[in-house]
Amino acid sequence: QVQVVESGGGLVQPGGSLRLSCAASGTIFHIYAMNWYRQGPGKQRELVATITGNGGTYYVDSVKGRFTISIDNAKTTVYLQMNSLKPEDTAVYFCNADVNSNSRRGNYWGQGTQVTVSS
Repeated sequence: QVQVVESGGGLVQPGGSLRLSCAASGTIFHIYAMNWYRQGPGKQRELVATITGNGGTYYVDSVKGRFTISIDNAKTTVYLQMNSLKPEDTAVYFCNADVNSNSRRGNYWGQGTQVTVSS
């Protein structure tokens, strides 16, 4: 079993920064990708950023140049550095782990962390 826990959300003023963390634990044989999704009020969940097991990255157009996804050397914690935050970035941010656990590929989700951008 794989556990995914996010942290680092909060209230920030427009133009400010936050760093989200996502810790994945359990029996992980291989990481295909670690993803950050978000779901704003009245909106569908959307993919924000991805980092693959070999270090490739993807960002949705609305966050390019402002958000950076990274992973620690042990590949157990993924970060989302969010700069120049805008009110439209307000959402619950979810971490998703696409991994091989016990010889099976699966998707594991965290509980989400609230990010509110407001003056």
